[in-house]
Amino acid sequence: MSAPHHPADQPPSHDGFIRVRGAREHNLQDVDVDIPRDRIVAFTGVSGSGKSSLAFGTVFAEAQRRFLESVAPYARRLIAQGSTPHVDEITGLPPAVALQQRRGAPSTRSTVGTLTTLSNSVRMLYSRAGTYPEGAEQLYSDSFSLNTVAGACPRCHGLGTAHEVTEASAVHDPSLSIREGAITAWLGAWQGKNLRDVTAVLGYDIDRPWRELPREDRDWLLFTEEQPVVEVHPKRDRVAKPYKGRFWSARQYTLHTLADSQSETQRNKALRFVESGPCQLCHGSGLTRAALAVTFGGRSIAEFNALPLSEVAAVLRPAAELTDPSPAQSRVTSGERSEVAKSIAADLLGRVEVLVGLGLGYLGLDRATPSLSPGETQRLRIATQLRSGLFGVVYVLDEPSAGLHPADAESLVQVLGDLRASGNSVFVVEHDMDIVRRADWIVDVGPGAGSGGGRVLYSGPPEGLADVPESVTRRYLQPRTAPVEHEQREPVATLELRDLTLHNLRGSDGNGLDVDLPLGVMTAVTGVSGSGKSSLVGGVLPSVATQHPLVTRVVEVDQKPIGRTPRSNLATYTGMFDAVRQAFAATDDARERGWTAGRFSFNIEGGRCEVCQGEGSVSVELLFLPGSWAPCPECHGARYNAETLEVRRNGSTIADVLGMTVDEASDALAELPAAARALDALRSVGLGYLRLGQPAPELSGGEAQRIKLATELQRARTGHTLYLLDEPTTGLHPADVELLTAQLQRLTDAGNTVVVVEHVMSVVAQADHVIDMGPAGGDEGGQVVSGTPSEVAASPASRTAPYLRTALGR
Repeated sequence: MSAPHHPADQPPSHDGFIRVRGAREHNLQDVDVDIPRDRIVAFTGVSGSGKSSLAFGTVFAEAQRRFLESVAPYARRLIAQGSTPHVDEITGLPPAVALQQRRGAPSTRSTVGTLTTLSNSVRMLYSRAGTYPEGAEQLYSDSFSLNTVAGACPRCHGLGTAHEVTEASAVHDPSLSIREGAITAWLGAWQGKNLRDVTAVLGYDIDRPWRELPREDRDWLLFTEEQPVVEVHPKRDRVAKPYKGRFWSARQYTLHTLADSQSETQRNKALRFVESGPCQLCHGSGLTRAALAVTFGGRSIAEFNALPLSEVAAVLRPAAELTDPSPAQSRVTSGERSEVAKSIAADLLGRVEVLVGLGLGYLGLDRATPSLSPGETQRLRIATQLRSGLFGVVYVLDEPSAGLHPADAESLVQVLGDLRASGNSVFVVEHDMDIVRRADWIVDVGPGAGSGGGRVLYSGPPEGLADVPESVTRRYLQPRTAPVEHEQREPVATLELRDLTLHNLRGSDGNGLDVDLPLGVMTAVTGVSGSGKSSLVGGVLPSVATQHPLVTRVVEVDQKPIGRTPRSNLATYTGMFDAVRQAFAATDDARERGWTAGRFSFNIEGGRCEVCQGEGSVSVELLFLPGSWAPCPECHGARYNAETLEVRRNGSTIADVLGMTVDEASDALAELPAAARALDALRSVGLGYLRLGQPAPELSGGEAQRIKLATELQRARTGHTLYLLDEPTTGLHPADVELLTAQLQRLTDAGNTVVVVEHVMSVVAQADHVIDMGPAGGDEGGQVVSGTPSEVAASPASRTAPYLRTALGR
């Protein structure tokens, strides 16, 4: 639909609007919409309505495609490209940058510093403006990186963790002789015998108990670097001929296996014979001693990187605000008062202050990115863009408020406003109504999900959405005024957690933290980012909860993927596909051909398409252009061969069933109890829009978590289970949040205990108990305010209280 007061016949390149015509990406139904530039535009709608297809799949994808067309073909093949969007025309489209929620590769070498590129400047600061020991040579910036040969500790190779072989780790039973296998680190039947034979030829007593051997002999056998070669004459084997045998000490043999073995099994076995811990040479920093000897502000670079960003700013400020810097010198014992120091420190300070303003002041530069939530990762990217100084760009953000406490969301709104004030357009796909209310423009997509959505219901200022009766979003846009009606459950018992000290958990007196968790009720754990929620729920509860007699099982429903490959999907994970395959095998056609349920699996030979091996797509390599994936030319994406697809059940092939959404399959598979039970559970957590065959890598963390929850819901419930959920509402529209909350209440009513880490205050308001962590993040967190929602809402010590009062309608 066209934007109000801006007729479609105005000149498209000068009226300040991006005009989309005929968008058909995914479930979009030939959409026409006008979106203003230089504004904060919120794309809203229920999960699966098509808002991401419009914002990312159409607007951003087309902007990226146009940019890549200007790149040389040879260079283009080095850039990951998306598919060309299905759209007739888009006019008035500036360059675009996408900031999506995704986790990077799980490498501990990737950190907050590398993600934000702050590490590059920090290394330059230490190289050019650090305080060197007297007589020390100036180091290049690479010498301060644990990812380079020049900077990595020679013992642990930059990992910070070293594997040491000790007598206790290599010899598990000192009462045995060497012949009896005292040196257990000599792995393998043949290799172990070979090394024992070599040891005997070298003149060592291999029949004497290990503990009775001289200390000098034991140390040489375990730790020597020598590798003498001797001639071994096998005594027990008349066939074997003499051979040259090389000696390996226990340490050499174990470390060689860890470093060079191609067998994961062998490496895992070798780990049993080492003691792992912080490298003693670099004290766990991963850097050389020369790099660690250079300081800035009295701290080594390892100590600097370990500081919370809020403290990093305090260290940088004196140098950045220096009023009388000295000229830069080529060789100085201390460059902290130089012009170079002021320049680098000022740039670093400005970038760090943006991160602190986004509520990330508790993070350290050395924090590994796999430990960050998607919301934290996205805010780091936003901060990097804010300092980039770009003008006239469309920033497309995927739920920037995800994982944010309402207090942190305030600073996010400020940053989005700064991006707009810098002359950019900010498009946010968002479910947080507090963010949506403060947008300049709303594009509401719906009304439903999947085939029931895909239409733009409204495009205009926020207040106009109230006049669109089809919109599901409109009733959530106004703050709650009526009090929440919820009857509080009474706990059946209490799980007493005492003297907790994990990470930043600590009591007000500085000692360990004491927390009481009521059982048999629903508890919401709240608090700003870094306040200790995950330490409590993910770090402490799983290991101690089963010690209570009323907790028979602990189920962690996390956001890890349900599978790593496209072969794993919604239907296979929940188990419903087994019932579907059996139903197809029971058809007359299948029985006549002698086919079993295995014929209808796309993972094994027989029924699958052999051209694509059941993947449904094939890789296409193009000379001078990027490789891409295309539908299989044989099965056209169906995954099965033509013979298998001849079998139909109620008019549908097995491929048709995989292409159905959960909502569609609920009718088609209603007579299959196992499938119907799984489908009902999936719909009850707001996943009716997902396709049964949707590949696991395409699912968001929030969707994966709700699939796991649905899998639990369809099981027979016996009560006394502790369910731990980490932000299950991520990616959910407020209408879907209501569905999910109802299911959590169902789990609790069945006699279970539900503990949910949550930032959505409507969920917290309907809990029976609240544990509010805080008051801030990092070292200023780890303390607790607890009680009923009403009691926490009234607490002056809680940062969550004012937002919870609003959710309670008070």
